Amino acid sequence: INQGWAFYWGTSQWSAAEIIEACEIADRLGLIRPIVEQTIYSILDRNKVEFEYVDLYKKYKLGLTTWSPLAYGALTGKYSAGTPEGSRMANPLFKSFSPDFAERVAKADKLKPLAEKLGISMAELAVAWCVSNENVSTVMIGAKTLEQLGQNLKALEALEKITPEVKAEIDSLIPFVPELSKPDGAEMMRAQFL
Repeated sequence: INQGWAFYWGTSQWSAAEIIEACEIADRLGLIRPIVEQTIYSILDRNKVEFEYVDLYKKYKLGLTTWSPLAYGALTGKYSAGTPEGSRMANPLFKSFSPDFAERVAKADKLKPLAEKLGISMAELAVAWCVSNENVSTVMIGAKTLEQLGQNLKALEALEKITPEVKAEIDSLIPFVPELSKPDGAEMMRAQFL
């Protein structure tokens, strides 16, 4: 930052306690605080964004760059009938990120009728839902093909369909229950290999 190579800095997969500590140290030393956290966020992965970080948005003006809005593909609908050949979850390495993937697909499948009622795909519903969160600055997508990219971008057109009523319906189909933080797949992988 002092050399002008970067104007701001952020964190990735930090706990709220770590972010608070970094902000307090930066304040004490007259340094620039982290301004953004990069974390997982989807209809199936809500804990950090909607529970753990809640006090950080206003107090520290924390922004969020979120990833995996499709929950490793569970929210696309393509895994409903099993694991397609060549898909991420056909790779054992990716499967280790989400050992409960089959359960997550079963939860995600509850959204199919809602997506159909809205006239959008499950992927569009999932990405638009993430974008609709006022605390989310950016949603990173992981499209492997131009078709997937197009579908993810169509979520921006679907954004107006994510009304408070639709959010309430999503909450009734897949209730969010806050819990103390537990390691996610990436944290488990770092612990295994680092």
